[in-house]
Amino acid sequence: MSFTKTTEQDSHYNHLEQMDIAELLKHINTEDKSVPLAVEKAMSQIEKLISQVALNLESGGRLFYIGAGTSGRLGILDASECPPTFGVSHDLVVGIIAGGDTAIRKAVEFAEDSKIQGWKDLQGFDINTNDFVVGIAASGTTPYVISALEHCNTNGINTGCITCNHNSPLSNVSKFPIEVVVGPEFVTGSSRMKAGTAQKLVLNMITTTTMIQLGKVKGNKMVDMQLSNNKLVERGVKMVMNDLQISFKEASDLIDKYQSVRAAIIAYKHGNTKNK
Repeated sequence: MSFTKTTEQDSHYNHLEQMDIAELLKHINTEDKSVPLAVEKAMSQIEKLISQVALNLESGGRLFYIGAGTSGRLGILDASECPPTFGVSHDLVVGIIAGGDTAIRKAVEFAEDSKIQGWKDLQGFDINTNDFVVGIAASGTTPYVISALEHCNTNGINTGCITCNHNSPLSNVSKFPIEVVVGPEFVTGSSRMKAGTAQKLVLNMITTTTMIQLGKVKGNKMVDMQLSNNKLVERGVKMVMNDLQISFKEASDLIDKYQSVRAAIIAYKHGNTKNK
């Protein structure tokens, strides 16, 4: 199959340095508008991957994201938001980046070129056949990610990917590839822009839909969220008020006692509280 690295093709615009701020913003915004449409074209691929991820997690597995540079950072971002949003453990969704934690803030030279370190990093988490590994790489050519997925395949571990090119080497080693082709970047080769936005949109879909499938959302509310600051406590109180049709004081007392929206609602409905 042919492979064209559209993420590296020349921008549709030239002489950027001669544009004023308003013109630059207009063109960036025009390019950004194309990203959700590109994601829409990959919806069937996204659905297939999520269906398998949900099955793996229901069976006691974990979801791993592995990437380099911007792609790796986006995976870590999505993984880190799952515990506070859905109340899951920090080891259920794990983000791994080439170069380790140092690379989250600063680029680590040549880390993405290693053909052995990706699998070593996964082994550090005792990766097994219950788990699902998603490789993230805009170009679909990152050796660190490709080799990690190849080792996963050899060891019977389900694999998927998020890339922004058709028929890339990464797609070809993924059992559940997601290809969101956004075309050339506004600044040629700057895949932190449209490609990064596309990856973030898909990551949002993967974890949000999976967590809903796992019962971490009730109605349209994050009933298992961690009440880790005053804003979230207030949101939790309002959720309990609305669900149970009780006063602010009653809901606040329930949240204070049970420290969980779900637990507060269940306790009230089962009569296990003095507040009823």
